[in-house]
Amino acid sequence: MTLPQVCVSYLIRTGDHGRLQVLLGRKKKGLGLGYFVGLGGKLEQGESPVDAAVREIEEESGLVVAPGDLIPMGYLTYLFPHKEDWSQGSSVFVSREFRGVPCESDELNPEWFDVDALPLDEMWDDAKYWLPGVLSGITVQKTFTFGPDLASVVASS
Repeated sequence: MTLPQVCVSYLIRTGDHGRLQVLLGRKKKGLGLGYFVGLGGKLEQGESPVDAAVREIEEESGLVVAPGDLIPMGYLTYLFPHKEDWSQGSSVFVSREFRGVPCESDELNPEWFDVDALPLDEMWDDAKYWLPGVLSGITVQKTFTFGPDLASVVASS
């Protein structure tokens, strides 16, 4: 089975207080409604993960990232046996280089968080298993299976 392909990007900066911060957005509609998520979404026909990430970052936050500034950090597979059309594969990127000021879109409301104070209890359940590592420079290649509640990780490999 070929899974739908998506991308997710995490923009990182050093905040005014000298702490590392990451841009997340509270999802306003669709899959993940109400959760804080990275910037990203579905790949369009013929689009590479990098091209999709550049497009999605601008659409969702107003920020501009050059394709060469996106650092590939791995690949995640999400399996939802109780709602198979949610299953997907996601390319993960990080970038410290971007232009502009984040602004709210119809998809999400962006907000900076200190990397050492991620809102993991308001994110998809899988994030706690891999996001802190990715933000500290560790690549990831994992598969997460979600349970019947469509929210809890029941297996990972």
